[in-house]
Amino acid sequence: MIEWIVALLILVGTAMSLISSLGLLRLPDVYNRAHASTKSATLGILSILLGGFIYFLFTHGVSSIRLLLGIVFVFFTAPLAGHLIIRSAHRYGSPLAPISVQDDLKKLHSKEAMEEEMVRPVEAES
Repeated sequence: MIEWIVALLILVGTAMSLISSLGLLRLPDVYNRAHASTKSATLGILSILLGGFIYFLFTHGVSSIRLLLGIVFVFFTAPLAGHLIIRSAHRYGSPLAPISVQDDLKKLHSKEAMEEEMVRPVEAES
């Protein structure tokens, strides 16, 4: 029974990673591509790592802390990295796809808000 669960987890993870790679090829702009790579690739990798962890735990009696740390590391870093990539692309001025209907970050990254957020050098006292 464990082999079936592990096989299912690994197949689901592989399918999610395949869907993610297709999304990177087919989606129109950097925002949609980053969304595809962070959401489905993260779920795919987590599913594959979880399948490996369950396999080694129940068939060999070994609980791998490396697999658990890999799961935690991917779970926290991949969505954060995707978010930072999207924000920096928006600040750089990467255009939205023509099919996009709404830009929620537009007023957040207006010229006035950007100027207030900029770091100004401190003048040295003499």
